[in-house]
Amino acid sequence: MKFNQALSRRGFAAASLAMAAAGLLPGAAVAQSAAAAQFPTKPVRIITPFPVGGGPDGVARLIADKLSRAWGQPVVVENRPGGNGFIAIDAWKRGAKDGHDLLVADNVHLAAYPALFKKLPYDPAKDFDALLPLFRTYFFFTVPVDSKYKSVGDLIADAKAHPGKLNYGSWSVGNPVHLGSELFESATGTQMEHVIYKETTQLYTSVATGELAFALGSSATAGPLQRAGKLRFLAVAAPQRVAAFPDVPTVGESGGPKGFEVIGWNAIVVPPGLPASVTDKIKRDIEKGLAEADVQEKFKSFGYEPFPTTRDQFNKFVQSETQRFTDVIRKANVSLD
Repeated sequence: MKFNQALSRRGFAAASLAMAAAGLLPGAAVAQSAAAAQFPTKPVRIITPFPVGGGPDGVARLIADKLSRAWGQPVVVENRPGGNGFIAIDAWKRGAKDGHDLLVADNVHLAAYPALFKKLPYDPAKDFDALLPLFRTYFFFTVPVDSKYKSVGDLIADAKAHPGKLNYGSWSVGNPVHLGSELFESATGTQMEHVIYKETTQLYTSVATGELAFALGSSATAGPLQRAGKLRFLAVAAPQRVAAFPDVPTVGESGGPKGFEVIGWNAIVVPPGLPASVTDKIKRDIEKGLAEADVQEKFKSFGYEPFPTTRDQFNKFVQSETQRFTDVIRKANVSLD
């Protein structure tokens, strides 16, 4: 009898612990609710791998301001550019694990680098909990204003007629512009020359002067020269036309592969294992900030779009993006090791 009672007590204790971990006991629910109500208890850092002044930095600062007002605590943006983003990621990994340090990461950090590097200083699956996307931006095929190409179909035909002769540019190996161009080669059965530039300004100036046949570019990076009349947007690599550029056709409409997409996106990352009440609060308050009119207006000026999604949907999207990047990287035999 005593043995059975002991087993029962142990079983009850084990069940209670399991229920508490799952947040099923009233006490656990109260504790989680209290944690969310108290968070944050000190200043919050948003660590970003992007330099000051760019579109991603601008979005991070807008969100920091919204969160600071909502939480009554300072929320500061800490820029740690360079080193493929590893400098920022390392600083975040060594920081607070309770949600007071947030990280901005993009699709390359989360979905492409696992295939580009044989050994990464982080494990996206174990070190990151990708909480929510901040924005997405689609890339345009940019050509000189006086380019002979009037459609993507023209560009493909020329590339097929002159294998390896037609050139495009990007600012490094493994960035979204490079990988998007590799994906375009794969989808069209063409071979082109990749020319690397040190920075985006130099890259799109070279398109404008005709040194490059084309380059993929976002509204934020290529937009200034397009608005100055020095570049032409041939098509957009998106599922449908972009509202800010209604006269620019999609790649499919312009004689290219149907459904061809090249997208960039940034996300907020938190440490894994945070209480659901805390992550829900962070996500909810960021989403409120993103929905405000002044943020939406800024998005338009950057050429960004909102990216509303549930956590489950976003995780599945990241998985699909990882597979897509992996396929094109392996086919192109690209490596950064």
